[in-house]
Amino acid sequence: MSKKTDALRRFSGWVNGETAGHAAVHREAARIEHKKLLPELDEQQRIRLFSWQYKLVALVVCLTVVAVLLYTVFHLPLFGDPENPAVNEVVQRYVEDGLEETGAVNMVAGMILDYRAFDTFGESSVLFLAVTSVMMLLLRDAKNIVRDEDVQEEHERIIERQTSDIILQKVTSLVMPCIMLFGAYVVLNGHISPGGGFSGGAVMGAGLILLGASFGIDKVRTFFTMKTFRRITSTALLCYAASKAYSFFTGANGLETGIPLGTPGAIFSSGLILVLDICVGMVVACTMYGFYVLFSRGEI
Repeated sequence: MSKKTDALRRFSGWVNGETAGHAAVHREAARIEHKKLLPELDEQQRIRLFSWQYKLVALVVCLTVVAVLLYTVFHLPLFGDPENPAVNEVVQRYVEDGLEETGAVNMVAGMILDYRAFDTFGESSVLFLAVTSVMMLLLRDAKNIVRDEDVQEEHERIIERQTSDIILQKVTSLVMPCIMLFGAYVVLNGHISPGGGFSGGAVMGAGLILLGASFGIDKVRTFFTMKTFRRITSTALLCYAASKAYSFFTGANGLETGIPLGTPGAIFSSGLILVLDICVGMVVACTMYGFYVLFSRGEI
């Protein structure tokens, strides 16, 4: 009975034009809602247009760079050609007088850590600046984290401890001393055999990464913290700068450095090259591990 009454009421309202007002209200509400959505739709359209323009410009830039590089490569001198501009009196000086002037049996070490030590210092500084920039962007401390992040971090550490791979840990325990010892050997023998600070530092940095991946970052943090990282990198770069500043000053003024070159082939030979290799190795190792731990945890 009530359904019939309700139906009659709606029919009477429709006959009398009462529903027309409701329809007008609905149309007005829809118009207002559409008007509110217009700016958002326009913004989405602009974003979509910018995305296509960005991709097009990026593609053009990449193709241009590739074309320039290919053009340059095709016009380079042939490898091994005796008429190459690189085969000049500079290379001849390195080959003929390098051992006598630097004391380094490894000609490459004598070149990059004596003749061109300033360039190598710039490369080490670039590594330090790179990890410092990453630290500025990703480092988590008390000023830029919230409680939820702390809870999530603790939860991840619990899961990491529970899901640790015992086989990986045992293997790491066996090979870790060998890796670090080999890295130190490569650094310390860089002036008398192939190797040096860059390759030896990469080996030691890989060892630290392996230890962190096997036992967790907290294990490495027991002996390698943020304070340790800062002290090692700063000390290594300052020692490098002071050593070569002294050599550059004395050499530019025609003075004897007073640093003996020693016997070529001996571990304590080649003047300051051994010291510089150690400095470069420490910077490279800290940089590699710093990148790994900052990208994975946001802290050292």
